[in-house]
Amino acid sequence: MSSPAQERRSGVQLLSAALLLLFSLSGCSSMDVIMPGSINALNGSTVKIPCTFTSCYKMDATKFVMNWTYQETLNDTEEMIMIFHKKRGMVPLRSDRFGERVKFVGNLDKNDMSITLSNVQIEDEGHYNCNVINPPDRIHGHNGLQLNVVTELPPPRDSTIAVAIGASVGGALALLILSMVVVKCLRRHRKQELISEEKMEEEGKLEAEGVAEEGTKHKHSLPEDL
Repeated sequence: MSSPAQERRSGVQLLSAALLLLFSLSGCSSMDVIMPGSINALNGSTVKIPCTFTSCYKMDATKFVMNWTYQETLNDTEEMIMIFHKKRGMVPLRSDRFGERVKFVGNLDKNDMSITLSNVQIEDEGHYNCNVINPPDRIHGHNGLQLNVVTELPPPRDSTIAVAIGASVGGALALLILSMVVVKCLRRHRKQELISEEKMEEEGKLEAEGVAEEGTKHKHSLPEDL
């Protein structure tokens, strides 16, 4: 038969094992690779292809794995264009398509894996994938964006018309409010005048009635002629 002390020790061990199992099962699964869905680039320009990631763990260069890949369409095989090297950091891979036009412009300390593509060509259109593995985080991060190459960017919006319309609407609204205030003041003033007229008229009636009553009393108080 076990003693109370042994039972308490067994209970503590069981609880510790349960907590350890729960922690190992829950782990940290907040890996998330963040990229826009698509970006436009002007033919012949330099474009930044952004990629950042979040993780529960600080990056360990001895375990960290990262690469950029390119696909002309999502059905095509991925072509690797940049990888992370444990000693050399981010290393672009030379290819017939991109040559030396791909450069790393991110910040590893801030989990920024962004790259730039210079002298963008129509043939560079496609899907760019950012793949991240950051042990001991068990989630393998992945995201991608569509690069669209255009020969000319859409003209900037002319804000003059918008400002003019806004000013017109604002002026009309201010005039309407002012008109409502003036009408309200006139109505209030007219109401006060009517009340004053009614009051004066009522006072006149009372005064006339008082004079008539006083005259009647004075007539009754005169002595009769003998």
